[in-house]
Amino acid sequence: MSNYTRPLNKQDYKTLTLAALGGALEFYDFIIFVFFAAVVGELFFPADIPEWLRQVQTFGIFAAGYLARPLGGIVMAHFGDLVGRKKMFTLSILLMAVPTLAIGLLPTYASMGIVAPLLLLLMRVLQGAAIGGEVPGAWVFVAEHVPERRIGIACGTLTAGLTVGILLGSVVATLINTSMTQQAIHDGGWRIPFLLGGAFGLVAMYLRRWLQETPIFLEMQQRKALAQELPVKAVVMKHKKAVVISMLLTWLLSAGIVVVILMSPVWLQKQYGFAPALTLQANSIATIMLCFGCLTAGLVVDRVGPGKTFIVGSIMLACSSWSFYHLTGNHPEQLFVLYGLVGFCVGVVGAVPYVMVRAFPAEVRFTGISFSYNISYAIFGGLTPIAVTMLMGISPMAPAWYVLALSLIGLGLGLWLRQDLVATESPMLAKSTR
Repeated sequence: MSNYTRPLNKQDYKTLTLAALGGALEFYDFIIFVFFAAVVGELFFPADIPEWLRQVQTFGIFAAGYLARPLGGIVMAHFGDLVGRKKMFTLSILLMAVPTLAIGLLPTYASMGIVAPLLLLLMRVLQGAAIGGEVPGAWVFVAEHVPERRIGIACGTLTAGLTVGILLGSVVATLINTSMTQQAIHDGGWRIPFLLGGAFGLVAMYLRRWLQETPIFLEMQQRKALAQELPVKAVVMKHKKAVVISMLLTWLLSAGIVVVILMSPVWLQKQYGFAPALTLQANSIATIMLCFGCLTAGLVVDRVGPGKTFIVGSIMLACSSWSFYHLTGNHPEQLFVLYGLVGFCVGVVGAVPYVMVRAFPAEVRFTGISFSYNISYAIFGGLTPIAVTMLMGISPMAPAWYVLALSLIGLGLGLWLRQDLVATESPMLAKSTR
């Protein structure tokens, strides 16, 4: 049986498990800041500044993590294409674990003054650089290990793993807030989730020692087929079409998750008056269903290709999101079902990395994905909440319209991919460029 069609073996499962575990823990480390932003703001900025300024400064430090993603991702991808995928894959988790651990140990403004928020800012920048390298690196790493006919489910599993990291952050935050008083959290309880994340990250980094370099990178080394020029230059000059389609797919991925998973609980509370606890329960169901949706999209894209997957998946996303935003108010008893269904349909984004890893040739694959993904994520991941909030001034149903627009983009990409305008049905991944 050829490597193209063989089933996943024991080594493939080990690679997938360790990659997904590390990805989940990295996303947990990056997102846990959001859940404790209020208490961090109180402890790391002067007590006598206005509350609005404290919030702006706190979320400015959070945003710094997003702004550092493109630079960190491109630098790590550069070395990933030149010295090896495994080294950068291990470095990314170390670069996330150490700052997360450090945040849990940082002195507050009361004891260190202005140095405290500056150190916090530095740690967030390092976290951003790490997450910028982790996601593209993980997709490339597993795609170059598994048989070509299993790339979809491998990348879908990884994307589901990242979603588990968001869910894990929510669970830990809920446990801390329900088991400790607000004073206890203020006095030091807030440090626990960061210390946990840092410790788990170091364990995941240790476990990644058992991973092997990808066969494709080793083959390129032997054939001396590594990029001869600056990888990012080759990507920008020679692979513009792949960059465009990868950036549009990243918009679909980032904005879909931001609007449906991250913004909808607050929207439900304001628009329909749902209790916060109820919306958080519904959100957990939607996040779990998103994991299953990513796995399903990965399985389907292996069978029928990206064109059909995005056409059908985008139509399902349009219908389910429109139903969720419009029917939940009149049928509150259907909240869990409707939110779970739209969460599952957002899972079409599990097929995104399948297209991206096949759109770039092996010698610049890591850089190509990292450049497209991180720049697009910084733009659309950052601007989507602002855009949707501003549009809500025109219509309270702005999230529904935005997701509908995303669905149309997904549909258009599906039609584009059906016409093979990108090298998604590329030569065997084990090969380099033609």
